[in-house]
Amino acid sequence: MSTTQAEISTILMDKVADWLNQSVLAGNDLETLVKGFCERLAAAGLPLKRVHLSFSMLHPLYDALGFTWVRGRGLEIESFRNEPGAPSDRFLTSPYYHLLSNKLDHLRRRLDPSLPSEFPVFDDLRLIGVTDYLAFVHSFNGNASQGMMGSWSTDSAAGFSDSMISALLRIQSHLAMATKMAVLTKLADNMMTTYLGGDAGRRVLDGQIKRGEGDTIRAALVMGDMRGSSRLAETSGREIYIDTLNQFFDAVAAPFNRKGGQIMSFIGDGFIAVYPCERHRSQSEIACQAALAAARSATARVTDLNLRRKEKGLTDIKFGIGLHVGNVMFGNVGLTDRLTFSVFGSAVNEVQRLQVLTKKYPHSILASKDFASYCGASNWLTLGSEELAGIKQKLTVLSPDLSGALAVDEDGTLEPVYDRRSDAEQVMLLHRDAARLSAGDPSKLQ
Repeated sequence: MSTTQAEISTILMDKVADWLNQSVLAGNDLETLVKGFCERLAAAGLPLKRVHLSFSMLHPLYDALGFTWVRGRGLEIESFRNEPGAPSDRFLTSPYYHLLSNKLDHLRRRLDPSLPSEFPVFDDLRLIGVTDYLAFVHSFNGNASQGMMGSWSTDSAAGFSDSMISALLRIQSHLAMATKMAVLTKLADNMMTTYLGGDAGRRVLDGQIKRGEGDTIRAALVMGDMRGSSRLAETSGREIYIDTLNQFFDAVAAPFNRKGGQIMSFIGDGFIAVYPCERHRSQSEIACQAALAAARSATARVTDLNLRRKEKGLTDIKFGIGLHVGNVMFGNVGLTDRLTFSVFGSAVNEVQRLQVLTKKYPHSILASKDFASYCGASNWLTLGSEELAGIKQKLTVLSPDLSGALAVDEDGTLEPVYDRRSDAEQVMLLHRDAARLSAGDPSKLQ
């Protein structure tokens, strides 16, 4: 480590700022943006040892994305879960908490090995040779509900010079503008994926937003429904009802949103999913067998869920699933200024009727003969032929052998066990609620 402080080239720092602008205009994601930014800062002569950046996000599962760059190690990425709970004691003694609770923009500390650490994280930073530390918070809007938080660290024996700090503060504004645009792009992608599904979301982002736009595709079709939900809604409170409905979707619907399956929409206490395939037998077999495997998984998951509900004195969750295969229209319908992206057609009507027939037959999963014919050597019980409303020809109804679906499926338990929240997660949990902080009053934290 040098004890002299090199001057920072304004020309090279301007080149980093130009790269940030070009990178965000090119549509680069946050990972590419942050990694390229850190490497270019180091190449411009800033003696950075470690950079940490966190960005608050609008996402149903995650509050934020975090990036930690260490010279010689590259970039590490974390997703921070939006879980309730009070911050840890370690976090409450961190520089970030000090920043936010005192409504500060920056916090700078020299790390003197001969003195006790003011914050516990400094002990970790000393292990990698950090001598000087500069933390900051930079909101993207007036109330700090979305923004960037992070820190710069150097292992230069002389620490940060005034010219280095000046350069970092200038480039920090450029970084905030560039990352805000990248975050907004990520938010749009998150929202499209969350509310429309992966493929439909990509189609909308690619410009398929006009009424009538879409395709005719062949697909294995799934229609699922929770039984007894109307009675549950009438006899239980809103919280219990919604919690039960979400447990049903976690157990039954989730398997159909993997391995080629896409949940197109949730309809009250039910859902429709598709497994798109080409119009030839081999692809139809792959799609139908994947849907059947997901149905087995759903059965296993509900069995596991109901065992745990029984231990809590709760009633069983019951369901019905219809399985079919056919051609469907996949695209936009609705009003000119209010559209939905889903699947439509006679095959959709048929799978819906199959699902309703689970109320008639003592089987939770029913399939059409066409669907069963693509599922190989699976054992099927033929239940009969049914005249379906609006369908000219009778439909042969079958039920699959579910004897192999009585164990917990390959995904394991329904409630994932997470490790204790990291300090970085605590940072963004606090950052999310920064607008409601009063100085020195952690009681308002969520």
